[in-house]
Amino acid sequence: MDDASIIDPLLEALKNPDEKVRNWATQELWKHWFGQKGVYGLQLLEQSQALVQAGKTEQAEALLSEVIEAQPDFAEAWNRRAVLYYINGQYQKSLTDCEMVVKLNPVHFGALHGMGLCYIALGNYGEAIRALRRALEIQPYAIENQRLILECTAQLS
Repeated sequence: MDDASIIDPLLEALKNPDEKVRNWATQELWKHWFGQKGVYGLQLLEQSQALVQAGKTEQAEALLSEVIEAQPDFAEAWNRRAVLYYINGQYQKSLTDCEMVVKLNPVHFGALHGMGLCYIALGNYGEAIRALRRALEIQPYAIENQRLILECTAQLS
């Protein structure tokens, strides 16, 4: 079964008015993205998350960087490192990783949301709005993105 036959129905379900359907589709997409490189890839992502939760962010960053070097097409490894950079206030590095995620997986609403957050942190509200609108095209019911767009628009006026 090819990726599109799995992903396309889930992307369509994100537009469903039923919140339960949207939540299910969101969870399934995350599962698919985390599982892109099989059980071993998933274990490495989980290991990096455990390091983050233990406050060992440098070790988590090193692990994710190793995974990315070994598997540069593993979009979720890039995304996990982008999240880590964002948490650490390294917004430009996070933005760069988010851009790579979107290059590898153009429908990754999480990375588009992350780009929006990075642009907000950097004070670039116009770019934040563009990234968040792209995320809303994929996930139109994402209230958080709608709220952030309104806040950015207010900052520009």
